Amino acid sequence: MTAKIFRNSFLIGITVLLVSSVLFFAVMFSNYENQAFERLSAEAESISLALDRSGLSYLESLRASDRVTLIAPDGSVLFDNFADPAALPDHLTREEVQQALRTGTGRASRDSETVLERTHYYALRLSDGSVLRTACTQKSIVSMALLLLAPLLWVIALVLILCGVLSYRLAQQITRPINAIDLDDPVPDASYKELAPLVSRIQELQRTSRSQLDELSLRQREFTAITKNMREGFLLLDGRARILSGNQSAMQLLSLEPDSDPLCDLRAVCHVPELLSAVDTALAGNHAEVLLTREAVTWQVIANGVTSGGSTVGAVVLLMDVTEREQREALRREFSANVSHELKTPLTSISGFAELMQAGLVPPEKMREFSADIYRESRRLLALVNDIIKLSRLDEGAGRLERQSVDLYALSQHVLCSLQSVAEQRNIRLTLCGEHISVSGAAALLEEMLYNLCDNAVKYNVDGGSVTVSVRACGGETLLTVSDTGIGIPYAHQSRVFERFYRVDKSHSKAVGGTGLGLSIVKHAAQYHNARLELQSDVGKGTEIRIFFPAARPASPS
Repeated sequence: MTAKIFRNSFLIGITVLLVSSVLFFAVMFSNYENQAFERLSAEAESISLALDRSGLSYLESLRASDRVTLIAPDGSVLFDNFADPAALPDHLTREEVQQALRTGTGRASRDSETVLERTHYYALRLSDGSVLRTACTQKSIVSMALLLLAPLLWVIALVLILCGVLSYRLAQQITRPINAIDLDDPVPDASYKELAPLVSRIQELQRTSRSQLDELSLRQREFTAITKNMREGFLLLDGRARILSGNQSAMQLLSLEPDSDPLCDLRAVCHVPELLSAVDTALAGNHAEVLLTREAVTWQVIANGVTSGGSTVGAVVLLMDVTEREQREALRREFSANVSHELKTPLTSISGFAELMQAGLVPPEKMREFSADIYRESRRLLALVNDIIKLSRLDEGAGRLERQSVDLYALSQHVLCSLQSVAEQRNIRLTLCGEHISVSGAAALLEEMLYNLCDNAVKYNVDGGSVTVSVRACGGETLLTVSDTGIGIPYAHQSRVFERFYRVDKSHSKAVGGTGLGLSIVKHAAQYHNARLELQSDVGKGTEIRIFFPAARPASPS
């Protein structure tokens, strides 16, 4: 700003100097010419008076420094004190002569061939019709300028220096109070009232900027807090794949320190080809999605380009933890495969038996046996379908079931009664011990859980064995225990027996009519009631399953 003020004021000074010089020379030369014409006019008047008294003889005796010429009315030169009249051309066409003949006086100025001298002519018409002309030669304005060139240059130089000094001082004086304004706390200077609007505007802009910065800082803190606590990873990249911003989850996945350089190149710190390929696709302006599996965790990478003005200037990368979704999808596929297999086995048997009977290939004495096989496989198929329906309802959410206070002791007694006839066929003793304790839950679901536990204890027991159900309080919890003296479960299989369709011995399970879903239903029912399961089993000695319910409340026996 100082330089601009200095330049403008300096140019103004130079312009004023040039204009003043031109006007000075113009006025001076004009006055110079007017003085010359006044002198020539006075001289012509005095000569004309002398001619009237003395005649032409006066001109011959005249000793004048200026040129005097007498011109006849026809334009011929009668007298000239600087040249031979006979050698001079006709003067009738001269401008000053024509003016004198018309008006009585005339004047004219003509430059020399070199434009360094200028001759002024004054003509006066005499009483006899002749014209008396006086003339003098002076320096022209160009010649005068050349004569004054040296001092003029000195004057110009001094004026330029003076203009420069004054312009610099002026620029400093104008900009000093402006530069002295404290932008953090602008206060108007009382000696410069002209700065008051500027200071007021700065204060207003400062208030607006401070408000916007506070708002931006608040939004930044909110965004940082949200993204920092997100389990999903978040990355913001520029057009060269440099990390502009990222939350902790993304940094951990890329094995970066949280306080590392935010402008580091993603390609230099990340060695996951799938992720880099998705980023390159996004920077090319396309949408990209890939799945990454790292340390048993599956991430879904979604990358989209950020466009501005029709070109891609960056990319946003979102990394979502979809481990649970992928596990559910894997379980769904496994469940579908198992269901298909389990349904196909009894249907194949039923279809085979029916085909043999339809073709008449079964002897009459075998018809009853084949019908029993078809009935058994149908019952097995029906049990399998019922268990699948129960599991599906549990997966959809058992929250719609009505909760109530359920006496576990009474419910166990009811379940054992329903299994009494089956147990008597194999001479298995059913025993219930403990106390009446109520828990909050879905009665139908608790009954289904108890029935599956007790049914398995009977099915996989030995002839003459026993099944014991116990209900008692245990450290503020309600403990339901179902133990048997059956074949037991090998240790290698104990962690998987609650999986769907998992069987330790498939041939034995088929013989007893198991579907492989009973313990899976027990697990889901326990989860619904916030109960935890414990399994203890020894091969050949039996199995004990304990279920700990979170609340214990004595119940009055019915």
